[in-house]
Amino acid sequence: MDIIIKSFNRPYYLDRCIQSIIKNVTGNFLIKIVDDGTPKEYLDKIVEKYAVEIIPTINYNQKSKNIKEDIVNNGFAVPTESWRKAVENASDYFLITEDDVWFTKEINCNELISEMKSNNIHLTKLGILGIYSDDNYAEVNSLSNQLETTYPLKTFTSNPFIMDLFMFNKFKFFTILYKLGLVDNQTKRKYWILNSILMGVYRKDYWLYMWKDSVNLLDEKIQLRNAGVWFGKHKNNRNLIARTKEEKMKTTFKSSASGQYHNYDIHLSVDKVNQILNEAWLNNEFDSMQNYPKDFSDDYIKSFLDKENHLDAQYDEWFKWAEKFCQQYRNLGAEVDN
Repeated sequence: MDIIIKSFNRPYYLDRCIQSIIKNVTGNFLIKIVDDGTPKEYLDKIVEKYAVEIIPTINYNQKSKNIKEDIVNNGFAVPTESWRKAVENASDYFLITEDDVWFTKEINCNELISEMKSNNIHLTKLGILGIYSDDNYAEVNSLSNQLETTYPLKTFTSNPFIMDLFMFNKFKFFTILYKLGLVDNQTKRKYWILNSILMGVYRKDYWLYMWKDSVNLLDEKIQLRNAGVWFGKHKNNRNLIARTKEEKMKTTFKSSASGQYHNYDIHLSVDKVNQILNEAWLNNEFDSMQNYPKDFSDDYIKSFLDKENHLDAQYDEWFKWAEKFCQQYRNLGAEVDN
């Protein structure tokens, strides 16, 4: 099984991600890192430590150069073409994740893939951020000792044209359905049952179908629209989507690859914070497994920011920023404090 890690300029998290894989994943797997601009000296250290394959994206050279020259990269320019090419060349079943995600529990990938094949599972989620409220929109059934299925209930599906009208409200299609009482503000949330951005083991044809229209553009409604069409075609498969009964992966709620995604009008440069932590990691001062399996402790981050004492990376401002980031996910029902 290929494990594809989407990565950008946070080697201190990438190191944690890889270490957690080695610690927890058994069976036959290869680690492939699709990197979007992490400077070469950081990737060289990763390659020295681990048997991994680095796949530079189409944006790699320019983004890496920008980082070196302290030029802010466009955080919304995402290399979907490079992700898609990596998946096209991947194993028939593969895990796709990101550098700020890590394993916390053991799993045998050979056994998982065998179970997915025998039960015709197209996606198995290894983590859901503790958001079990979405079970209100699904039928959850035990499938085995380690897996349970989540089948979306009362979920609108149609052909690609109609699903496009529905998901993007073209010609006021969704608005009309809303006024007729056929949908509500929670309706589109059901489609997340069919998707996993950070922690999904996919059958390759399903992932490629979901991402077929995304050309260097990150618009989750595109993937949800395509997932809805796929679900409609496979509606008789009650095992289409599964998850592990015990969550196997976690992610951070106190870091971002780009401050452009989470701009809270706080005097903080997320890029500068990452630069400080990256350099500490490169110089063997930063322990990428500190506080594992939980995220890095606030006091640990504070020690590096205080030492650097940069005007654009003060700890108090970082803490306020991180709290707002956490609150966004608390509002969704995620477990952010464990």
